[in-house]
Amino acid sequence: QVQLVESGGGLVQPGGSLRLSCAASGSIFSINKMGWYRQAPGKQRELVATIASGGVTDYADFVKGRFTISRDNAKNTVYLQMNSLKPEDTAVYYCYARIKTTIVRLNDYWGQGTQVIVSS
Repeated sequence: QVQLVESGGGLVQPGGSLRLSCAASGSIFSINKMGWYRQAPGKQRELVATIASGGVTDYADFVKGRFTISRDNAKNTVYLQMNSLKPEDTAVYYCYARIKTTIVRLNDYWGQGTQVIVSS
């Protein structure tokens, strides 16, 4: 079994910063892509950022220049540094990982979500 455990959400004022972390554990052969999605109330889940195993990153336009995704392959952990936060960044943030549990078995896994609230 594989688990993704997120941490680092909370309440922050506009213009502030937060750092999210997500650690994968369990029966892991290798991890391909990791990333973050978010879902605001009444809206669909949307991509925030992804990072490939080799470090290539991709960002949604609405976070470019403000958020930075990174990963520590030795720790099976992905991070999201969020700066210059805006009220519209308020959402539940979900960690995502595409993981091989055997040399041939590849599946997508999700964390439980961590709430980020940007408000004064």
